Amino acid sequence: MRTFLINGEVFWQGRLQKLEVVLEDGKIRALEAPGTAKAAGVPEEEVYDAAGLRVVPGFIDLHTHGGAGVDVNAADEAGFAKISHFFATRGVTSWQCSILTDTVETTEREIAAAVAHAKNGRNGAHLMGIHLEGPFLAKDYKGAMPEYLLRTADVDLLRHYQELAGGYIHYLTVSPEVEGVLEAIPAMCGLGMTVAMGHSGADYDTAWEAIRRGVRAATHTFNAMKLLHQHFPAIMGAALESDIFCEAICDGRHLHPGTVRFLLKCKGLDRVVAITDSIMAAGLPDGDYKLGVNDVVVEDGDAKLKSDHSRAGSTLTLDLALRNLMAFAGLSLPQVLPLLTENPAKLVHADAHVGTLDPGKDADVVLLDENQFVVDTFVKGEKIVR
Repeated sequence: MRTFLINGEVFWQGRLQKLEVVLEDGKIRALEAPGTAKAAGVPEEEVYDAAGLRVVPGFIDLHTHGGAGVDVNAADEAGFAKISHFFATRGVTSWQCSILTDTVETTEREIAAAVAHAKNGRNGAHLMGIHLEGPFLAKDYKGAMPEYLLRTADVDLLRHYQELAGGYIHYLTVSPEVEGVLEAIPAMCGLGMTVAMGHSGADYDTAWEAIRRGVRAATHTFNAMKLLHQHFPAIMGAALESDIFCEAICDGRHLHPGTVRFLLKCKGLDRVVAITDSIMAAGLPDGDYKLGVNDVVVEDGDAKLKSDHSRAGSTLTLDLALRNLMAFAGLSLPQVLPLLTENPAKLVHADAHVGTLDPGKDADVVLLDENQFVVDTFVKGEKIVR
Protein backbone atom coordinates (compact mmCIF):
# COMPACT_ATOMS: atom_id res chain seq x y z
CA MET A 1 0.00 0.00 0.00
CA ARG A 2 1.72 3.20 -1.25
CA THR A 3 1.44 6.33 0.88
CA PHE A 4 2.65 9.74 -0.27
CA LEU A 5 2.37 13.07 1.46
CA ILE A 6 2.40 16.63 0.09
CA ASN A 7 3.11 19.38 2.57
CA GLY A 8 2.27 22.98 1.61
CA GLU A 9 -0.36 25.66 1.07
CA VAL A 10 -3.42 23.68 0.02
CA PHE A 11 -6.59 24.85 -1.75
CA TRP A 12 -9.40 23.15 0.15
CA GLN A 13 -12.97 24.19 0.99
CA GLY A 14 -12.66 27.42 -0.98
CA ARG A 15 -9.43 28.79 0.47
CA LEU A 16 -5.68 28.28 0.67
CA GLN A 17 -4.52 26.87 3.99
CA LYS A 18 -1.46 25.14 5.47
CA LEU A 19 -2.15 21.41 5.35
CA GLU A 20 -0.64 18.05 4.53
CA VAL A 21 -2.36 16.01 1.83
CA VAL A 22 -2.05 12.25 2.28
CA LEU A 23 -2.26 10.21 -0.94
CA GLU A 24 -2.77 6.47 -0.69
CA ASP A 25 -3.46 3.91 -3.42
CA GLY A 26 -4.51 6.56 -5.93
CA LYS A 27 -6.91 8.32 -3.57
CA ILE A 28 -6.76 11.23 -1.17
CA ARG A 29 -6.76 9.54 2.23
CA ALA A 30 -6.74 12.59 4.44
CA LEU A 31 -5.85 16.24 4.94
CA GLU A 32 -3.88 16.72 8.13
CA ALA A 33 -2.48 19.54 10.21
CA PRO A 34 1.15 20.54 9.45
CA GLY A 35 3.73 18.31 11.15
CA THR A 36 1.55 15.19 11.17
CA ALA A 37 3.83 13.34 8.74
CA LYS A 38 6.90 13.73 10.89
CA ALA A 39 5.00 12.63 13.98
CA ALA A 40 3.62 9.61 12.14
CA GLY A 41 7.08 8.62 10.92
CA VAL A 42 6.37 8.91 7.19
CA PRO A 43 9.66 8.13 5.36
CA GLU A 44 11.47 11.19 4.01
CA GLU A 45 11.34 9.85 0.43
CA GLU A 46 7.55 9.73 0.63
CA VAL A 47 7.19 13.42 1.51
CA TYR A 48 6.90 16.16 -1.14
CA ASP A 49 7.88 19.45 0.46
CA ALA A 50 5.77 22.01 -1.39
CA ALA A 51 7.03 25.01 0.56
CA GLY A 52 6.43 28.14 -1.52
CA LEU A 53 4.00 26.30 -3.83
CA ARG A 54 0.22 26.08 -4.02
CA VAL A 55 -1.30 22.59 -3.83
CA VAL A 56 -4.52 22.55 -5.87
CA PRO A 57 -6.92 20.02 -7.43
CA GLY A 58 -6.05 18.78 -10.90
CA PHE A 59 -7.54 20.70 -13.82
CA ILE A 60 -10.30 19.16 -15.97
CA ASP A 61 -10.63 19.97 -19.68
CA LEU A 62 -14.01 18.87 -21.04
CA HIS A 63 -13.56 20.21 -24.58
CA THR A 64 -10.34 19.73 -26.53
CA HIS A 65 -9.40 18.37 -29.95
CA GLY A 66 -5.76 17.66 -29.20
CA GLY A 67 -2.31 19.05 -28.61
CA ALA A 68 1.40 18.29 -28.93
CA GLY A 69 1.03 17.52 -32.64
CA VAL A 70 -1.83 15.02 -32.30
CA ASP A 71 -5.37 15.57 -33.63
CA VAL A 72 -8.07 13.63 -31.74
CA ASN A 73 -9.79 12.73 -35.03
CA ALA A 74 -6.64 10.99 -36.24
CA ALA A 75 -5.18 9.70 -32.97
CA ASP A 76 -4.23 6.10 -32.29
CA GLU A 77 -3.62 4.79 -28.77
CA ALA A 78 -0.07 6.17 -28.79
CA GLY A 79 -1.39 9.54 -29.98
CA PHE A 80 -3.85 9.70 -27.11
CA ALA A 81 -0.99 8.89 -24.72
CA LYS A 82 1.04 11.78 -26.15
CA ILE A 83 -1.84 14.24 -25.70
CA SER A 84 -2.48 12.98 -22.17
CA HIS A 85 1.14 13.43 -21.12
CA PHE A 86 1.32 16.93 -22.63
CA PHE A 87 -1.87 17.97 -20.85
CA ALA A 88 -0.59 16.61 -17.53
CA THR A 89 2.49 18.81 -17.76
CA ARG A 90 0.08 21.76 -18.02
CA GLY A 91 -1.87 20.76 -14.90
CA VAL A 92 -4.68 18.74 -16.50
CA THR A 93 -5.37 15.50 -14.64
CA SER A 94 -8.67 14.57 -16.37
CA TRP A 95 -9.88 15.35 -19.87
CA GLN A 96 -12.48 14.47 -22.46
CA CYS A 97 -11.42 14.01 -26.08
CA SER A 98 -13.66 16.01 -28.41
CA ILE A 99 -14.32 14.15 -31.64
CA LEU A 100 -15.16 16.71 -34.32
CA THR A 101 -17.99 15.94 -36.75
CA ASP A 102 -16.55 13.34 -39.13
CA THR A 103 -17.48 10.23 -41.08
CA VAL A 104 -19.05 7.31 -39.23
CA GLU A 105 -15.94 5.23 -39.91
CA THR A 106 -13.56 7.83 -38.45
CA THR A 107 -15.80 8.40 -35.43
CA GLU A 108 -15.97 4.66 -34.77
CA ARG A 109 -12.18 4.35 -35.06
CA GLU A 110 -11.53 7.22 -32.66
CA ILE A 111 -14.05 5.97 -30.13
CA ALA A 112 -12.25 2.61 -30.09
CA ALA A 113 -8.80 4.23 -29.78
CA ALA A 114 -9.96 6.54 -26.99
CA VAL A 115 -11.47 3.71 -24.98
CA ALA A 116 -8.33 1.60 -25.41
CA HIS A 117 -6.15 4.45 -24.13
CA ALA A 118 -8.50 5.16 -21.21
CA LYS A 119 -8.06 1.55 -20.08
CA ASN A 120 -4.30 1.32 -20.58
CA GLY A 121 -2.88 4.86 -20.41
CA ARG A 122 -0.05 5.70 -17.98
CA ASN A 123 2.02 8.78 -17.09
CA GLY A 124 -0.56 11.27 -18.31
CA ALA A 125 -3.90 12.92 -17.64
CA HIS A 126 -6.79 10.48 -17.24
CA LEU A 127 -9.03 10.32 -20.31
CA MET A 128 -12.32 10.48 -18.44
CA GLY A 129 -14.69 10.36 -21.39
CA ILE A 130 -15.55 11.22 -24.97
CA HIS A 131 -17.20 14.41 -26.21
CA LEU A 132 -19.00 14.30 -29.56
CA GLU A 133 -19.14 17.79 -31.06
CA GLY A 134 -21.84 17.07 -33.60
CA PRO A 135 -22.89 15.84 -36.05
CA PHE A 136 -26.35 17.29 -35.26
CA LEU A 137 -25.34 20.92 -35.75
CA ALA A 138 -26.71 23.94 -37.65
CA LYS A 139 -24.97 24.63 -40.96
CA ASP A 140 -25.30 28.42 -40.58
CA TYR A 141 -23.24 28.25 -37.38
CA LYS A 142 -20.94 25.38 -38.30
CA GLY A 143 -17.70 27.19 -37.45
CA ALA A 144 -14.95 24.69 -38.29
CA MET A 145 -17.40 21.81 -38.76
CA PRO A 146 -17.40 20.20 -42.23
CA GLU A 147 -20.84 21.10 -43.58
CA TYR A 148 -21.25 18.02 -45.77
CA LEU A 149 -20.99 15.74 -42.69
CA LEU A 150 -23.66 17.47 -40.60
CA ARG A 151 -26.89 15.53 -39.98
CA THR A 152 -30.39 15.75 -38.58
CA ALA A 153 -30.97 14.04 -35.22
CA ASP A 154 -30.34 10.30 -35.21
CA VAL A 155 -30.66 8.60 -31.83
CA ASP A 156 -29.97 5.18 -33.35
CA LEU A 157 -26.56 6.40 -34.55
CA LEU A 158 -25.81 7.79 -31.08
CA ARG A 159 -26.87 4.53 -29.50
CA HIS A 160 -24.52 2.68 -31.83
CA TYR A 161 -21.64 4.99 -30.87
CA GLN A 162 -22.41 4.62 -27.15
CA GLU A 163 -22.55 0.83 -27.38
CA LEU A 164 -19.20 0.84 -29.19
CA ALA A 165 -17.81 3.10 -26.47
CA GLY A 166 -19.15 0.96 -23.64
CA GLY A 167 -20.93 4.00 -22.21
CA TYR A 168 -17.80 6.17 -22.38
CA ILE A 169 -19.42 9.02 -24.35
CA HIS A 170 -20.26 11.44 -21.57
CA TYR A 171 -20.79 14.74 -23.40
CA LEU A 172 -22.58 15.79 -26.59
CA THR A 173 -23.00 19.12 -28.39
CA VAL A 174 -26.17 19.64 -30.47
CA SER A 175 -28.02 22.55 -32.10
CA PRO A 176 -31.61 22.76 -30.78
CA GLU A 177 -33.06 24.03 -34.06
CA VAL A 178 -31.80 21.08 -36.14
CA GLU A 179 -34.59 18.76 -37.23
CA GLY A 180 -35.44 16.20 -34.55
CA VAL A 181 -32.99 17.45 -31.91
CA LEU A 182 -35.52 18.90 -29.45
CA GLU A 183 -37.54 15.70 -29.43
CA ALA A 184 -34.37 13.59 -29.07
CA ILE A 185 -32.76 15.40 -26.12
CA PRO A 186 -34.38 13.21 -23.42
CA ALA A 187 -33.24 10.07 -25.28
CA MET A 188 -29.72 11.51 -25.60
CA CYS A 189 -29.64 12.10 -21.86
CA GLY A 190 -30.98 8.59 -21.37
CA LEU A 191 -27.93 7.23 -23.19
CA GLY A 192 -25.74 8.65 -20.40
CA MET A 193 -24.68 11.80 -22.22
CA THR A 194 -24.60 15.30 -20.75
CA VAL A 195 -26.10 17.43 -23.53
CA ALA A 196 -24.81 20.91 -24.40
CA MET A 197 -26.16 23.30 -27.03
CA GLY A 198 -23.97 25.18 -29.45
CA HIS A 199 -23.10 25.89 -33.11
CA SER A 200 -26.60 27.28 -33.12
CA GLY A 201 -28.82 30.12 -34.21
CA ALA A 202 -31.77 28.85 -32.17
CA ASP A 203 -34.30 31.42 -31.09
CA TYR A 204 -34.95 32.13 -27.41
CA ASP A 205 -38.02 29.90 -27.06
CA THR A 206 -36.38 26.96 -28.82
CA ALA A 207 -33.27 27.26 -26.66
CA TRP A 208 -35.34 27.38 -23.49
CA GLU A 209 -37.30 24.31 -24.59
CA ALA A 210 -33.97 22.50 -25.09
CA ILE A 211 -32.99 23.45 -21.54
CA ARG A 212 -36.30 22.21 -20.16
CA ARG A 213 -35.76 18.92 -21.97
CA GLY A 214 -32.31 18.36 -20.46
CA VAL A 215 -29.57 20.60 -21.93
CA ARG A 216 -27.06 21.42 -19.16
CA ALA A 217 -24.48 23.64 -20.89
CA ALA A 218 -23.64 26.04 -23.70
CA THR A 219 -20.69 25.05 -25.87
CA HIS A 220 -17.90 27.68 -26.19
CA THR A 221 -20.32 30.42 -25.15
CA PHE A 222 -20.57 33.47 -27.48
CA ASN A 223 -18.67 31.59 -30.23
CA ALA A 224 -20.52 29.94 -33.14
CA MET A 225 -23.94 30.95 -31.80
CA LYS A 226 -26.52 33.67 -32.44
CA LEU A 227 -25.80 36.56 -30.12
CA LEU A 228 -28.06 38.57 -27.84
CA HIS A 229 -30.32 41.26 -29.36
CA GLN A 230 -32.63 43.37 -27.24
CA HIS A 231 -35.69 42.24 -29.21
CA PHE A 232 -34.50 38.70 -30.01
CA PRO A 233 -32.51 37.26 -27.07
CA ALA A 234 -31.90 34.01 -29.01
CA ILE A 235 -29.84 31.09 -27.70
CA MET A 236 -27.40 33.53 -26.10
CA GLY A 237 -30.13 35.10 -23.97
CA ALA A 238 -31.38 31.71 -22.79
CA ALA A 239 -27.84 30.59 -21.92
CA LEU A 240 -27.22 33.71 -19.84
CA GLU A 241 -30.62 33.79 -18.14
CA SER A 242 -30.82 30.12 -17.22
CA ASP A 243 -28.82 28.13 -14.67
CA ILE A 244 -27.00 26.00 -17.26
CA PHE A 245 -23.19 25.93 -17.31
CA CYS A 246 -21.37 28.04 -19.89
CA GLU A 247 -18.09 26.91 -21.44
CA ALA A 248 -15.58 29.71 -22.02
CA ILE A 249 -12.38 29.81 -24.12
CA CYS A 250 -10.26 32.35 -22.27
CA ASP A 251 -7.40 32.84 -24.72
CA GLY A 252 -8.04 36.55 -25.35
CA ARG A 253 -9.06 35.79 -28.94
CA HIS A 254 -12.34 33.90 -28.70
CA LEU A 255 -13.52 36.22 -25.92
CA HIS A 256 -12.45 39.79 -25.21
CA PRO A 257 -11.45 40.22 -21.53
CA GLY A 258 -14.49 42.46 -21.07
CA THR A 259 -16.70 39.68 -22.42
CA VAL A 260 -15.17 37.27 -19.91
CA ARG A 261 -15.99 39.70 -17.09
CA PHE A 262 -19.53 40.13 -18.45
CA LEU A 263 -20.04 36.35 -18.57
CA LEU A 264 -18.80 35.91 -15.01
CA LYS A 265 -21.09 38.71 -13.80
CA CYS A 266 -24.11 37.15 -15.52
CA LYS A 267 -23.52 33.53 -14.60
CA GLY A 268 -21.54 33.69 -11.37
CA LEU A 269 -18.32 31.83 -10.68
CA ASP A 270 -20.16 28.55 -10.11
CA ARG A 271 -21.67 28.28 -13.61
CA VAL A 272 -18.70 28.96 -15.91
CA VAL A 273 -16.42 26.16 -17.13
CA ALA A 274 -13.00 27.01 -18.55
CA ILE A 275 -12.16 24.92 -21.62
CA THR A 276 -9.38 25.08 -24.20
CA ASP A 277 -11.06 23.82 -27.41
CA SER A 278 -7.42 23.26 -28.32
CA ILE A 279 -6.23 21.62 -31.52
CA MET A 280 -3.10 19.61 -32.31
CA ALA A 281 -1.08 22.87 -32.55
CA ALA A 282 -1.30 23.50 -28.79
CA GLY A 283 2.26 23.58 -27.45
CA LEU A 284 3.78 23.91 -30.94
CA PRO A 285 4.95 26.78 -33.18
CA ASP A 286 2.93 28.52 -35.88
CA GLY A 287 2.42 26.49 -39.05
CA ASP A 288 0.06 24.18 -40.94
CA TYR A 289 -2.07 21.69 -39.01
CA LYS A 290 -5.26 19.62 -39.22
CA LEU A 291 -8.56 19.69 -37.34
CA GLY A 292 -10.46 16.61 -38.40
CA VAL A 293 -10.83 16.78 -42.18
CA ASN A 294 -9.96 20.50 -42.21
CA ASP A 295 -6.67 22.21 -43.09
CA VAL A 296 -5.74 24.80 -40.47
CA VAL A 297 -3.06 27.47 -40.39
CA VAL A 298 -1.78 28.93 -37.11
CA GLU A 299 -0.36 32.44 -37.18
CA ASP A 300 0.71 34.23 -34.01
CA GLY A 301 -0.86 31.38 -32.05
CA ASP A 302 -4.28 31.93 -33.68
CA ALA A 303 -5.78 28.89 -35.47
CA LYS A 304 -7.95 29.46 -38.55
CA LEU A 305 -9.31 27.38 -41.41
CA LYS A 306 -7.31 27.73 -44.60
CA SER A 307 -10.52 27.66 -46.63
CA ASP A 308 -12.39 30.66 -45.23
CA HIS A 309 -10.28 31.91 -42.29
CA SER A 310 -12.93 30.95 -39.71
CA ARG A 311 -11.41 30.43 -36.28
CA ALA A 312 -10.72 26.72 -35.81
CA GLY A 313 -10.24 25.88 -32.15
CA SER A 314 -7.34 27.31 -30.16
CA THR A 315 -3.76 26.74 -29.10
CA LEU A 316 -4.70 27.43 -25.47
CA THR A 317 -3.67 25.28 -22.50
CA LEU A 318 -5.60 25.26 -19.21
CA ASP A 319 -2.73 26.60 -17.14
CA LEU A 320 -2.66 29.66 -19.40
CA ALA A 321 -6.45 29.90 -19.18
CA LEU A 322 -6.07 30.05 -15.39
CA ARG A 323 -3.59 32.91 -15.57
CA ASN A 324 -5.69 34.70 -18.19
CA LEU A 325 -8.85 34.47 -16.10
CA MET A 326 -7.08 35.95 -13.10
CA ALA A 327 -5.70 38.79 -15.24
CA PHE A 328 -8.87 39.44 -17.28
CA ALA A 329 -11.24 39.51 -14.31
CA GLY A 330 -8.94 40.69 -11.53
CA LEU A 331 -9.74 37.59 -9.49
CA SER A 332 -7.68 35.60 -7.01
CA LEU A 333 -6.48 32.02 -7.46
CA PRO A 334 -9.11 30.63 -5.03
CA GLN A 335 -11.86 32.45 -6.93
CA VAL A 336 -10.80 31.12 -10.34
CA LEU A 337 -9.81 27.53 -9.53
CA PRO A 338 -13.39 26.12 -9.45
CA LEU A 339 -13.82 27.08 -13.13
CA LEU A 340 -11.12 24.51 -13.96
CA THR A 341 -11.92 21.92 -11.28
CA GLU A 342 -15.24 21.73 -9.44
CA ASN A 343 -17.45 23.21 -12.16
CA PRO A 344 -16.42 20.85 -15.00
CA ALA A 345 -16.65 17.90 -12.62
CA LYS A 346 -20.20 18.87 -11.66
CA LEU A 347 -21.24 19.46 -15.27
CA VAL A 348 -20.48 15.87 -16.32
CA HIS A 349 -21.52 14.31 -12.99
CA ALA A 350 -17.94 13.36 -12.07
CA ASP A 351 -17.75 15.37 -8.84
CA ALA A 352 -17.93 12.27 -6.64
CA HIS A 353 -14.43 11.37 -7.90
CA VAL A 354 -12.63 14.52 -9.05
CA GLY A 355 -12.71 18.31 -8.79
CA THR A 356 -11.63 18.88 -5.18
CA LEU A 357 -9.06 17.53 -2.72
CA ASP A 358 -11.69 15.98 -0.46
CA PRO A 359 -10.73 12.66 1.16
CA GLY A 360 -11.93 9.70 -0.89
CA LYS A 361 -11.55 11.41 -4.25
CA ASP A 362 -8.91 10.59 -6.86
CA ALA A 363 -5.44 11.80 -5.87
CA ASP A 364 -5.26 14.34 -8.71
CA VAL A 365 -3.03 17.16 -7.50
CA VAL A 366 -1.21 20.06 -9.15
CA LEU A 367 1.66 22.10 -7.68
CA LEU A 368 1.74 25.74 -8.80
CA ASP A 369 4.44 28.34 -8.26
CA GLU A 370 3.69 31.91 -7.15
CA ASN A 371 2.93 32.91 -10.77
CA GLN A 372 0.53 29.98 -11.34
CA PHE A 373 2.93 27.97 -13.51
CA VAL A 374 2.78 24.19 -13.13
CA VAL A 375 5.72 22.69 -11.24
CA ASP A 376 4.48 19.10 -10.83
CA THR A 377 1.36 17.02 -11.39
CA PHE A 378 0.03 13.89 -9.68
CA VAL A 379 -2.59 11.77 -11.47
CA LYS A 380 -4.30 9.19 -9.26
CA GLY A 381 -1.39 9.50 -6.83
CA GLU A 382 1.36 8.97 -9.39
CA LYS A 383 3.78 11.78 -10.08
CA ILE A 384 3.99 12.59 -13.79
CA VAL A 385 7.47 12.17 -15.23
CA ARG A 386 8.06 15.38 -17.14
